[in-house]
Amino acid sequence: MRAINPWINFNGNAEEAFNFYKSVFGGEFTKLVRFKDLASADFQVPEAEAEKIMTIALPLGKNNMLLGNDVPSFMGPVNENENRSKIVVSAESREEADKLFNGLAAGGQVEGPIDDSPWGTYAGMFRDKYGIEWIVEFDPSL
Repeated sequence: MRAINPWINFNGNAEEAFNFYKSVFGGEFTKLVRFKDLASADFQVPEAEAEKIMTIALPLGKNNMLLGNDVPSFMGPVNENENRSKIVVSAESREEADKLFNGLAAGGQVEGPIDDSPWGTYAGMFRDKYGIEWIVEFDPSL
């Protein structure tokens, strides 16, 4: 397996969320497509949906990508409080783990503070301010 790339659905705030993620992880978007960019005679886009994000991609490290989109209103709202899959970020050091944990958890809800775990890693778990669940860990054995 080369990489696992999580894809997150949003209710119209994908761009805001991804700008926040970019402020923590750094880097630049490699893709940002709005629904209006795909509009054609065969694919009508309502004005209220035009600026919403069809696809956005932010590289994470060397081989991974965080992807997302806004769900069009005709598909119904995403339940932002549902238990979505967690995104696991494996840091290269305790310092990087602390930086990512503190940055991403800002304004969110910490479920497990970052600390040494019983299984030998340095890890923490939280739900960010957009309702996305994360685990940040550093495994010194790798």
